[in-house]
Amino acid sequence: MQEKIIILDFGSQTTQLIGRRVRELDTFCEIVPYNKFPKDTKGIIGVILSGSPYSVHDPEAFKVDLDQFVGKVPVLGICYGAQFIANTLGGKVERSATREYGRALLTEVNTSDALFKGFEKDSQVWMSHGDTITEIPSDCQVIASTPSVKNAAYTNKSKNLWAVQFHPEVFHTLQGKLLLSNFVVNICHSHCTWSAASFVETTVAELKQQLGNDRVILGLSGGVDSSVCATLLNRAIGDRLTCIFVDHGMLRKNEFEKVMNAYKGLGLKVIGVDASERFFKDLEGVSDPEQKRKIIGRDFVEVFNAEAKKIVDAKWLAQGTIYPDRIESLSITGMTIKSHHNVGGLPKEMKLQLCEPLQWLFKDEVRRVGYELGMPESLIKRHPFPGPGLAVRILGDVTREKVRILQEADDIYIERMHEWICEDGVSLYDKIWQAGGVLLSTVRSVGVMGDERTYEHPVALRAVTSTDAMTADWAHLPYEFMATVSNEIINKVRGVNRVCYDISSKPPATIEWE
Repeated sequence: MQEKIIILDFGSQTTQLIGRRVRELDTFCEIVPYNKFPKDTKGIIGVILSGSPYSVHDPEAFKVDLDQFVGKVPVLGICYGAQFIANTLGGKVERSATREYGRALLTEVNTSDALFKGFEKDSQVWMSHGDTITEIPSDCQVIASTPSVKNAAYTNKSKNLWAVQFHPEVFHTLQGKLLLSNFVVNICHSHCTWSAASFVETTVAELKQQLGNDRVILGLSGGVDSSVCATLLNRAIGDRLTCIFVDHGMLRKNEFEKVMNAYKGLGLKVIGVDASERFFKDLEGVSDPEQKRKIIGRDFVEVFNAEAKKIVDAKWLAQGTIYPDRIESLSITGMTIKSHHNVGGLPKEMKLQLCEPLQWLFKDEVRRVGYELGMPESLIKRHPFPGPGLAVRILGDVTREKVRILQEADDIYIERMHEWICEDGVSLYDKIWQAGGVLLSTVRSVGVMGDERTYEHPVALRAVTSTDAMTADWAHLPYEFMATVSNEIINKVRGVNRVCYDISSKPPATIEWE
């Protein structure tokens, strides 16, 4: 039986980070809505309550019955979770005179407590709350304080209960990983058996049992998720898997050919479909970003279905859905963070069952599984790329000529990233989460080339660092690199006479422009 930590999501923006940190401890965890605690508790070795955008005093605040798990398994409350536990068990939570946000130091820590074992004096933590716990429940003890937050952490050892008002999951809590390790490994006694190798072994066995002798269809995009999904399925069922790769004409330069060759090297049975003529025709004159996405999504499904129907005995549709896709698409606050192309069911006319072998993995775990499967780095390390392709990196309507311009500029940018080796021996490309060019085709700028004035388009370059794309910071690229790339794009790409660099972070901006 697989042991796991249950993370109850009260709507915090950093709930996924808690999950990632637990997985980094080689321990399986499952993020569930605050009101969906599993009825089947087999294998549950601990529970974590996340933060929340609400105050415990808000009428709409999320509430949970603590009797389901407190006193039965170890429990850790984080921020709102700590305040909710205190308020429910007889403590007092009040509005702070000033909002407690940002770095703080734990000036008093009980390092003999299991949660804070190994902590240093004045360890830095990250606070983010408007309320504060002014009184802890009478049967609890304070185990950490900051100069302004007396009850920064408390415990009730008889109930196996711990709570902290700061966020151990974020980078700025410097010993946050140690705290979570103390909870998961030392308190919950995780055996730390969740790994890429164990996932591959278990999942291949499960797929063999689930799929039997049935045939499976998988839509490939060339990205990491679908490629790892295909390789995993291929190991389980071999040539009973048929993959379909649709080229809508808005991929990167020569990407269709490169990816098809990579798939052949993996021994996959792939049908390549060039449907670019249809996509460009249907996008003619369309400049609204959402409309572009809908047209491409509709056409993709129709082209894919037409090919899938030729495989008459197929019974399953496989998708490379990963865990963040599911969490993002099923927001507990009722506001969907993003509508993901892999989430939302199957077209009724397909009459296929759904198979999603990666649905519990985060992106970095998908990459580790890819390495475990022996896949080439060229596929595993590929930056994320939007499903609609360059269509949502071209402002305004989409034409073949605009795609050509952006493909050329983007190809120079990405290839130079691969070639630029940093002082630690790692390429600039491998240090970046996602990079690409954006064609501002609705804008023209004046330039001078030789003795002639030009009136052409600017290209904006984008590069961000991230771990899961929920938040992202703009990458501080070397000036020499940017100068080299800018010069080469302007000199070699006809139609571009100006290069800009996007220094916006997410939030408030998004990674893609459209």
